[in-house]
Amino acid sequence: MKQAVILAAGSGRRVWPFGDIRQKCTIPVCNVPAVRRTALLLREIGATRIAVVVGVHAPQVRAAIGDLCEVVFVEQSHREGTAPATLLGWDALSTDEPVLVVYGDTVTMSEDLRRTAQALSDDVDVAAMVAPLGDEPPNEWLVAYRDGETLTGIVGHDRSGRERMCGIYALSPRVRNQVERNPGIFRSVPVGGMPPVESELAQSVQLMIDEGACVRAVVAEGPLVDIDKPWHVHEATCRVLHHNASAPGGSRIGEGSSVSDGAEVCGRLFLGRDCRIGNRVVIRGDVWLEDGTSVENGAIIDGPFAAGRNARIRDYCTIGAGSAIGDECIVAHGAELWGVLFDRVYLYHYCEMAGVYGSAVDIGAATVCGTLRFDDRDQMHKVLGRSEVPTFGANSSYMGDYSRTGVNAILLPGCKVGSYSCVGPGVIAYEDIPSHTVVTVKQELITKPWGPEKYGW
Repeated sequence: MKQAVILAAGSGRRVWPFGDIRQKCTIPVCNVPAVRRTALLLREIGATRIAVVVGVHAPQVRAAIGDLCEVVFVEQSHREGTAPATLLGWDALSTDEPVLVVYGDTVTMSEDLRRTAQALSDDVDVAAMVAPLGDEPPNEWLVAYRDGETLTGIVGHDRSGRERMCGIYALSPRVRNQVERNPGIFRSVPVGGMPPVESELAQSVQLMIDEGACVRAVVAEGPLVDIDKPWHVHEATCRVLHHNASAPGGSRIGEGSSVSDGAEVCGRLFLGRDCRIGNRVVIRGDVWLEDGTSVENGAIIDGPFAAGRNARIRDYCTIGAGSAIGDECIVAHGAELWGVLFDRVYLYHYCEMAGVYGSAVDIGAATVCGTLRFDDRDQMHKVLGRSEVPTFGANSSYMGDYSRTGVNAILLPGCKVGSYSCVGPGVIAYEDIPSHTVVTVKQELITKPWGPEKYGW
């Protein structure tokens, strides 16, 4: 398929604290903005023209992929939903050719994109990717029903489903009319359901099913994560890293890179230019390091793991499997990490962090993320006022861009800290901290006489 549309106009309110100042489609997955990763995968499967529909924080999307010559941008001035956004992108390309539509917050693999595109034929009007729900509650998703390879229905937030829609569609020009006739609300819901007033593309697909179009269901075979909530950032990174680690092949060492004879390496190394793995380093599993990154002096890394450019990992720190850190990050003396760091995050001195931490976050010495509750249960979260228990990363912490902690701060399981916020020294954060907020401890001091006379002198 030669043309594709990426939908990247949404506000991303549910992904707080990372949607405050960031378009969620530009959130990094293995140090590549999600929307750029999707564009590169589309190019890999043969798309020569890509329209990207932008809206909220549009400059960030342009900055992430504007250097790709096959990309054109379309502004969605009124964010009415994914159906009109699809039409905008389709019009920017060509209305008389098929188009592959990918929601910009969907993280998937090129093999599944290719299978969806190839499923379209003279006899198939639409191909839609579906995925097993696994442990996730069905009432969180647009549930898919199928008979073999035929998609027979889509129901919004139905409790009885076992598969969900994935936000990936191959559309024939024959069904453009149904996209145009979207009713502006998702009608296919259980009695008592409360859909928002929004033109969801899946409702147009349901209209196609109702009117007899041939809609093929393509079951995802590789990792697939929608970056819709903060824990999805780590989940997507973790699943992509493990998928990449399953690929065959040997290590690749870039020009100017070196590995000390005193390092213990059990796994493959994929090093860019001028990387260094120093003495006493322990690496267990596959590791990807971009240009200029160093791992020194007893650092311990469990792979799969990825680091961006010019990062510094050193001094007996420990990094858990499925983690990724961005450009110019520092993970140093005795720090422990399991999760994702965006660019320029500092974990300089002893701390225990699990979760996702936005750009330029500064973690004070001895900061601790409490990843276990005393009852060993998963922490309940609130997203836009609605309570839920995540199936991944429920007890991790999440800190928005340009936030920080003081020394000895403690983030209890599931705590989220907004962008531009500060958790002061000695604070125990029990609940989410809003953006643009500083929380400090007010200490009560008791002063009284003291000296040798208290001991009978």
